[in-house]
Amino acid sequence: MDIDAHAEELASALGEDTEEVKRDLENLLEYSVPIDEAKQSVRRKYGGGGGGDAAPSSVDIAEITPDSGNVTVTARVLTVGRRSIRYQGDDTVIREGELADETGTISYTAWQDFGFEAGDTVTVGNASVREWEGEPELNLGESSSVAMEGETLEVPYEIGGERDLVDLAAGDRGRTVEAKVLELEQRTIDGRDGETTIHSGVIGDETARLPFTDWQAREAVVEGAELRIEDVYVREFRGVPSVNLTEFTEVSPASVEVSDEAPRVSVGEAVTSGGMYDVEVLGNVLEVRDGSGLIERCPECGRLVQNGQCRSHGQVDPEDDLRVKAILDDGTATVTAILDRELTEEIYGGTLQDALEAARDAMSREVVADDIAETLVGREYRVRGHLSVDEYGANLDATEFEPSEDDPAARAADLLAEVDA
Repeated sequence: MDIDAHAEELASALGEDTEEVKRDLENLLEYSVPIDEAKQSVRRKYGGGGGGDAAPSSVDIAEITPDSGNVTVTARVLTVGRRSIRYQGDDTVIREGELADETGTISYTAWQDFGFEAGDTVTVGNASVREWEGEPELNLGESSSVAMEGETLEVPYEIGGERDLVDLAAGDRGRTVEAKVLELEQRTIDGRDGETTIHSGVIGDETARLPFTDWQAREAVVEGAELRIEDVYVREFRGVPSVNLTEFTEVSPASVEVSDEAPRVSVGEAVTSGGMYDVEVLGNVLEVRDGSGLIERCPECGRLVQNGQCRSHGQVDPEDDLRVKAILDDGTATVTAILDRELTEEIYGGTLQDALEAARDAMSREVVADDIAETLVGREYRVRGHLSVDEYGANLDATEFEPSEDDPAARAADLLAEVDA
């Protein structure tokens, strides 16, 4: 690969110094960025996303796609958060959040402090567009400009980051929550600067419970503490939203009520959410899937073993276990409820040892799954647990699994009343 030729061609097209463009390319290639992507990144840095010297077009947010190059938008700042990241070997503080106009919202990352706050109306010029988690995102760098507008842009979106836990989603930045620390664990991990002590656990409010990580292991974050937590970001962890506290997060006392109940939603609502922590659904068991009943697990990683073979560890001496994978349907969608050994033993009416003895007597391990299916299929159950959704479908790791106590006639009457209203 002739870096000099690429740099000379690119510098000529952009009207920039060849050596400076070459240094930018080399920095990106050092981190294994493909040459075409590296060249596009350099074009965006110097305001040449589409090639040539034309000024970026002014667009509505709804028109922006990952292929938009460089754009200019006038928008209202919804949220502003701060976070420290390591970029090209250096620690860098970025600002991030959401912008909105009348047509939609878009996330942004600002690589320097442009001085705007939530609620400001700004015109952002020469912002490059990249794809982030499948959606377009604005990047505000050295070549971008931000002008404060005197007239407020009215938008149909909430200004500021305050949210209930149930309203958080992976990708949120600059959020503020009030929650109680329900579970807490202190761990030492291998961080970017060596061994680092962190807190992780579960927080809750009246609407939901979510996992969290406090990367600073603050003394104020203890089990039972009721806190106002300002400037957090949310990422996906094991298929559900997870709240992250950074060095810029501010923590102060608050008064928080926590519900002992999980939010009840339809299966369809749960599935389209993309993942929910501690949710409850109600539905009929249509089928007990293969891989239920007596199973064998790898003693090293806990994965399912077939014919003594683990995908990660090869031939192993497997350990016996019990589980259920039940397809649940409520008329809006289906989800696979996964029950661990404890819940499976309750349904089966016996222990793992009892199941092994039944399998030996019948000379078939399938007899256990057949007995479980006979108990479950066709009946309605209330299931509480943690939902994850991926390309293979929706799975609900159950923490509670009980026969429904709802009166179908009363539920039907309530539904008809809603329809007539």
